[in-house]
Amino acid sequence: MPAAAREFAEAARGFMPPNEGEALWLAAREAPPGPVLEVGSYCGKSACYIGPALQPRGDLLFCVDHHRGSEENQPGWEWHEPDLVDPATGKIDTLPVFRRTVHDAGLEPNVVAVVGDGPKIAKAWTTPLSMLFIDGGHGEEPASLDFQLWTPHVSPSGTLAIHDVFADPADGGRPPYEQIYLPAIQSGRFKEFASTGSLKLLRRV
Repeated sequence: MPAAAREFAEAARGFMPPNEGEALWLAAREAPPGPVLEVGSYCGKSACYIGPALQPRGDLLFCVDHHRGSEENQPGWEWHEPDLVDPATGKIDTLPVFRRTVHDAGLEPNVVAVVGDGPKIAKAWTTPLSMLFIDGGHGEEPASLDFQLWTPHVSPSGTLAIHDVFADPADGGRPPYEQIYLPAIQSGRFKEFASTGSLKLLRRV
């Protein structure tokens, strides 16, 4: 990964360790030609890893997020950040931070924000994806819907990347493992080819 892009991505607001971010960048760079989509963008950190990998070939990264925060981002939860609450609405709004991050990273030409409810967008989506990165809501229902509605759009030989996958319950929450990773493997449509920390990389077969 280019040094300047790496430095910016590591400093961007978000919760992805550098080694997982670098692995995500490499996966995007090595994915087949075509658009990439991420489910769950938060403040844009993962876009700063994926976007630079796509720029040389001119492919787009679609970033799907309602920008109201997942369950764990709400008041009273562990990952709540009070400064992300819009005083006018009383709701979390990460879109302004996301847009500023993408702008400052020089990624606006190939990073497209798709703002809205992920499942509704997935039902209307028709474009095959060279890579799908799932890092959305970590509850059972959101994770299950991400698997059911988004993974069919991954092209043959395309990549499915899943974040926060913990096989050991002592390490973290279960839904990304139980509702996305295991069903993907058990479906016979995907095969794991790499793993870095909690990031699992699977190939559509």
